Amino acid sequence: LAASGGRGVGSCALLLPVLLFLPGLAAGPAGMLQPRDTPSRERKELGGLWSFRADLSPGRDAGFTQRWYRRPLRQTGPVIDMPVPASFNDITQERSLENYIGWVWYEKEVLLPLRWLQGDPAPRVVLRFGSAHYYSIVWVNGVQVVEHEGGHLPFEADISSVVQGSPGTLCRITVALNNTLTPHTLPPGSIQYMNDKSRYPKNYFVQDIMFDFFNYAGIHRPVVLYTTPAAYIDDITVTTTASDSVAVVQYQVSVVGSTANSLSLSLCDQEGKVVATADGPVGELKVLNPNLWWPYLMHENPGYLYSLEVKMQAQVGRVLLEDVYTLPVGIRTVHVTSTQFLINGRPFYFHGVNKHEDADIRGKGLDWPLIVKDFNLLRWLGANSFRTSHYPYAEEIMDLCDAYGIVVIDESPGVGIRLPESFGNKSLQHHLAVMEELVRRDKNRPSVVMWSVANEPASELPPAAPYFKTVIAHTKALDPSRPVTFVTNANYALDHGAPYVDVICVNSYLSWYHDSGHLEVIPLQLTAQFENWYKTYQKPIIQSEYGADSVPGLHSDPPMMFSEEYQQAMLREYHSVFDKKRKEYVIGELIWNFADFMTNQGTTRVLGNKKGIFTRQRQPKAAAFVLRDRYWKIANESNCLPPVRTSHSLFL
Repeated sequence: LAASGGRGVGSCALLLPVLLFLPGLAAGPAGMLQPRDTPSRERKELGGLWSFRADLSPGRDAGFTQRWYRRPLRQTGPVIDMPVPASFNDITQERSLENYIGWVWYEKEVLLPLRWLQGDPAPRVVLRFGSAHYYSIVWVNGVQVVEHEGGHLPFEADISSVVQGSPGTLCRITVALNNTLTPHTLPPGSIQYMNDKSRYPKNYFVQDIMFDFFNYAGIHRPVVLYTTPAAYIDDITVTTTASDSVAVVQYQVSVVGSTANSLSLSLCDQEGKVVATADGPVGELKVLNPNLWWPYLMHENPGYLYSLEVKMQAQVGRVLLEDVYTLPVGIRTVHVTSTQFLINGRPFYFHGVNKHEDADIRGKGLDWPLIVKDFNLLRWLGANSFRTSHYPYAEEIMDLCDAYGIVVIDESPGVGIRLPESFGNKSLQHHLAVMEELVRRDKNRPSVVMWSVANEPASELPPAAPYFKTVIAHTKALDPSRPVTFVTNANYALDHGAPYVDVICVNSYLSWYHDSGHLEVIPLQLTAQFENWYKTYQKPIIQSEYGADSVPGLHSDPPMMFSEEYQQAMLREYHSVFDKKRKEYVIGELIWNFADFMTNQGTTRVLGNKKGIFTRQRQPKAAAFVLRDRYWKIANESNCLPPVRTSHSLFL
């Protein structure tokens, strides 16, 4: 494990003691199906208040040396209530917790239904975390059940053998969580020790990060307990091909717990009509006159989803077990040419946004009202797509993308890969593992049309060539059905990773970070940017970031930096070039950013990054209306939809 520490206190390299760990409870299952209630499965959500304690000992290791996981956390010392899911940073008035680095401890006691603990064979009981930042160790009743490195992605453990021996007693779930970033984590970071005793207290250190958003930490997504039969459907993989008259859904199903099993599959449309059936673990379902999955504003019925019901029967001893799992399936194709991005054979133009999982108080914690508000704003805006900058978003968000037809560039947490040591083999192996987890989670989602393996790495460094060649090849091997990219801000002539991507994604902030205040240089510089990249690589290009900070209510005419007018003017300068180049090989534009978001404190950040077209509280700035008029105009021109009113009302 990485060194742990905190602001204003001592730190040391943390060596974990030997922990009680039962064989067969390790992380890394073959499948990672999203928990669902079915006739054979039950789910119990563990959201709400958990007990919480930050380890404030000099080495941040008291929890391990004193074995806090062996008894209720409240018996180890003072605890506070902590909501889950949520980041812990902004919940209290404690400044030390807002910027805390090191181990924190969570605990929840729950009573399991007796039916989960009885039977021959008894059902399988699984504990799953949607995500926790960044290194997690989990115990159940004092027994370690799983260890996981990395945030933003789910992990789980089969805890049946731990809980089924004591029915009727409380199940105590303890989590130790460490948010320290090192050059080998994703995202990377480093601990900087301040040794000048005339300026800093003894043992003072800070966490350095190389990304521009606040390093929130905590249990950010739902924690659930769920059951399956002892023999169960472990994984399902679907890919689709389609024409106007027939579609083929190719599938592969894996079963764990029994070799004597049978599988039957039924594909139903949205009216519940069975349109195709099949048997066996591998095969295909043919759908006549299919309803294709179309992006928002590209079809009158976007986001069409079928339901694939998979039934398994398995003989376990003398008992015949049945497991049922239902998977939403969207039928669509993706293809990239040298100048176009095609969905279902039709050119698709990304007019969308970059986002963050970020909000007041709860930080990166899952928040249903905020999620629904954001999707309403996306549709009001006329946005058809977004990139999950700069990490995978919650499964609940991805579910709505599938259902609403919002196209997604699914990005890994590979942001800020700037240090030379972050291109070494240790970092590479972790990056490959993260891509495996991401593809395993999102491989069946029709909304996901492209993988992004990184954002703004130091791709001008020579080691970037073998590094990204390997990561991209590995991702393509995991999923040959989707293009792969990474997002660059390097010079076109120096980028060592660009030869391996399918689509060029470029970030640039002309007249902001470069030639600040000089809007007049944008047409020349942006045109040169596009022409140089295309001449070099002959690949379609997305402007994956562009924008300017604006403080709400700050006005200036003529436009000056940080005013709402300057943000509007910059957008219009970029758009004039986009309109010329999208007739050739530019296939998309993603504004930075959808909404203002929190960052570390700094002289250029006034309570966070203000490049949002909406405030952090989701109120529109003037630029939101510029973008809305543009996006609806593009949609009407490109997709032959009925004329759409572009009123400035915030209601569709």
